[in-house]
Amino acid sequence: MLSLARGLAAIRAFGDAGSQLSVADVARLAGLSRASARRCLHTLSVLGYAAASGGRYELTPSILTLGQAYLSSTTIARVAQPVLERVSDQLHESSSVAVLDGEEIVYVARASARRILTISLDVGSRLPAACTSMGRVLLAAADADGRAHVLKRMKLPRYTARTITDKPALAAELEAVRAQGYAIVDQELELGLRSCAVPIARHDGTVVAALNVGAHAARADVATLRREVVPLLRQAADEISAALGTPREPGEPAGRIV
Repeated sequence: MLSLARGLAAIRAFGDAGSQLSVADVARLAGLSRASARRCLHTLSVLGYAAASGGRYELTPSILTLGQAYLSSTTIARVAQPVLERVSDQLHESSSVAVLDGEEIVYVARASARRILTISLDVGSRLPAACTSMGRVLLAAADADGRAHVLKRMKLPRYTARTITDKPALAAELEAVRAQGYAIVDQELELGLRSCAVPIARHDGTVVAALNVGAHAARADVATLRREVVPLLRQAADEISAALGTPREPGEPAGRIV
């Protein structure tokens, strides 16, 4: 199992630094000895997941099969995609579904509008949960003790002048998100980018993912997101939940975090 852990660390090193790395680069980025890094890279090469040239290594397209195994095994990515495409067509904005992985969100489905922002996102992309609308929806879904535990260890870097970097302030924001059933983030990750998100929950109330729309600040103010986009997202989340076989309980408000 230690060898498996080292191999996975070596693979992750490429995502942190670049497409072509030396043994020394991988050792430094993955926290391995050079000997361990060399063995990992050799094994990855033998299996076809990496290729060597001029003393440097790069991952091959075969590495995508590892991520595809997750996407193929999770129903939510498959059922969400057509819903996202419809939402994106209706709003002319990008829409996404993400799950929580530690202190980050991971995109598992996405429909991109033809807009250009600094942040380039696709399936598999990761963003900090603390300052993203989907991240806040997912963090808010935990009980009070769970949220407190996550916040205690979480770092809150400042991405823009609007980013919440105070833990009590973020805790209060998560409580508000939990109460209202949606999150709106106004240019906290990137200036010019606003987003809103709602939860996707099973019939027992367990939140399994989040659904969002991101828009340039010049095209949608916070009031517009709240008035026009959030209701549409709640309908889309209901549709995804129904496709998962997780209908909302009678009388339960759409998008409620329980």
